[in-house]
Amino acid sequence: MTASHRPAKAMILGCLGQRLSADEKAFYRDEQPWGFILFGRNIGEAEQVKDLVAEMRDTVGGGAHVPVLIDQEGGRVQRIREPIAPRYPSGAQIGALYAADREKGLRAAWLLSRLHAFDLYRLGINVDCLPVLDVPIAGASNVIGDRAYSNDPHVVAAIGRAAADGLKAGGVLPVMKHIPGHGRGMADSHHDLPVVTVPRSELEAHDFVPFRALSSELMGMSCHVVYTDIDPDHPASTSRIVTEEIIRTAIGFEGLLMSDDISMNALKGTIGERAQRIAPVLDVVLHCHGHMDEMKAVAAAVSELSGKGRSRADAVEQAFATPDDADEAALRDEFQSLMAAS
Repeated sequence: MTASHRPAKAMILGCLGQRLSADEKAFYRDEQPWGFILFGRNIGEAEQVKDLVAEMRDTVGGGAHVPVLIDQEGGRVQRIREPIAPRYPSGAQIGALYAADREKGLRAAWLLSRLHAFDLYRLGINVDCLPVLDVPIAGASNVIGDRAYSNDPHVVAAIGRAAADGLKAGGVLPVMKHIPGHGRGMADSHHDLPVVTVPRSELEAHDFVPFRALSSELMGMSCHVVYTDIDPDHPASTSRIVTEEIIRTAIGFEGLLMSDDISMNALKGTIGERAQRIAPVLDVVLHCHGHMDEMKAVAAAVSELSGKGRSRADAVEQAFATPDDADEAALRDEFQSLMAAS
């Protein structure tokens, strides 16, 4: 596919319900977000989800090129559940299989993502916020917890690569998160601001390893975490130092960089103030809750995609591809057999 080159603002937005209201449709048409994101509140039955995704795309006129995101990891972070999609294992369960048998673990990681892609692609969802590349340490907040594949960064990198490849085989693009690493945070950034105090050298040898290994991916999600040895005054999502020195240079990621949800309480100030701080630093601002007053504040704070941000967005749109011709039933049977044996 080729990119649509539609004018789009540097934001990804959610919506409140299972269909778009007239106000939401008018707002999206006027403000032209680059993409959308779905949550559990938006999920009813399969045809409803397909209709909602189509409504979203219709408001901005970009067709299948419009990114529609979801967090579909498995385990406790799985927005689409039965009966549309089965309940899938967590990242830690995949990691446990890898620890017992490396090749089976990698195959299971690929299969899990390929199955996610079957579930999502037929609904029109073309981006999954996966793989989780955070490397947790003892005592860290459970916000990552069993979402992580391992506490070994090289294992996380290997499984993360298989997971990303499985999504792409199914026509769904991955978003690696939470760059440059949330695994060491002692607080849940949904509620408080995590502050990491270890030296940069330790972060480079451990936390950044999986992100360097997958630095050629097209999308990454930043995190609301302060690294005191890099920038003691700003969380990564609002830090030029973290973005330029760490993410773009030390890690080498040149893809589209979005924020984590700016409604999270790790950030301070109004939603508009948060968006104003993030917009000059990252390519795209992510706002998930769908509250109209907050979305208006985000839209007022961000600009139309241009320059490198536009080029990165175009690269994403150009990468949307037709899925392979894999046999879904056979892959589901294979995955179930692998996990049952573990």
